[in-house]
This record gives sequence, C-alpha cells and structure tokens, in this order.
Amino acid sequence: MSSFINESFVPLHVHIKENPKNFHRFEAVWTPTVLIMDPDGNERTRLEGYLSKEEFRAHLEMGLARLAFMRKDWADAERRYADVVKRYPGSKFAPEAIYYRGVSRYSASHDGAELADVAKTFTEKYQDSLWALRSVPWRQH
Repeated sequence: MSSFINESFVPLHVHIKENPKNFHRFEAVWTPTVLIMDPDGNERTRLEGYLSKEEFRAHLEMGLARLAFMRKDWADAERRYADVVKRYPGSKFAPEAIYYRGVSRYSASHDGAELADVAKTFTEKYQDSLWALRSVPWRQH
C-alpha cells in the first residue's frame, strides 16, 4: 500500500500539536483527516477517520478518479471508476463509482442511454444506496 501511495500521491503528514496552523488551514475536525488535492491545491475529496485497509485503498482510488473527472478527462475517469467497481464491488465506494463511471461515459458521449444504464444497474444492485436515489431521474419510463 505504501508504494501505491508514494507512486500516486505526494503524502504530507501534519500533526495537530506540531503544526496547528496547517491543521486548522484545512479545517480538519477529526483525525486522521486525509485530503486528496489537485496539483493546484484544490481539495477534491476528504476522508475523516479510519477505514479498513481495503476501504482506504478504494477511497484513494476514488480520489484519483475524481481528479481525472475534475480535469474532464472522461476516459481516464471512466477507467478509474470502473476499476473501483471491479476491484472493490463490496466497498461502500462501489455505488458512487458506478454513478460517476456512468456520468463520465455520458460526459464523453452526451448519450442519455448511458445514464439510463446507470439507473438500470441500480435497480439490480445497490438499490438502497444514496447513489441509486440520485439516478432515479435517469430511469426510462
């Protein structure tokens, strides 16, 4: 895991007692707080508290997907979200990855069928997730 982190991110450790100014700069309210930021220093996702190793890895992978999404690199975002779904299907992040994988596909193609496919996926799996609720408008009648 540490090699993945070091290859994919620029890790920075800020200790609240040793550097309270930076701790407060990022409005951390709980430890640990993990921020995934873009190269310009804009926060793209945040995690407060601990997760299991697998869930933490899924969160980091989602962060990389979010960075691609925010760059409007739809192909990279779709690939990264699809990887999360494939590698972590039982993760709490899988429904969100399905949602944004579909949004990435739609953003590249502007084909509404992509969003309808996402909504259909949620009728088959993860029906009780927040992301399933968000896809309801995409259901074809």
